[in-house]
Amino acid sequence: MRHRVKTKSFHRPKEHREALFVNLAVELIEHGRIKTTLPKAKALRPFVEKLVTLAKKETVAARRLLNARLRNNTKAATKLFKEIAPLLKERQGGYTRIYKLDKRRRGDDAQMAIIEFVAHPDKEEQ
Repeated sequence: MRHRVKTKSFHRPKEHREALFVNLAVELIEHGRIKTTLPKAKALRPFVEKLVTLAKKETVAARRLLNARLRNNTKAATKLFKEIAPLLKERQGGYTRIYKLDKRRRGDDAQMAIIEFVAHPDKEEQ
């Protein structure tokens, strides 16, 4: 039974799973959109949305907490604070969007998806 189980384990230990989410979040922040499996995209969404909500506060404490959650990746934290959070300032939530892809991954037939920010600096330039 799945009583009170909030996240999927992905058959990984806790530290490995947290590192996976940090790596996916950093890639999403740096590139604006990433292609991954659908379960990973669905699990990544709340993690990233909490980071964006934290970045919208613009305090020293929020900056330090964000750096800690991104494992001291200051490049991604700075981009989140200076470029992404101002674009999403007026939104109350729902900062990311997930597209399901028709094509499945060739090796294991996994359902693929694209997760992206609703508003991203690279997308605004086009």
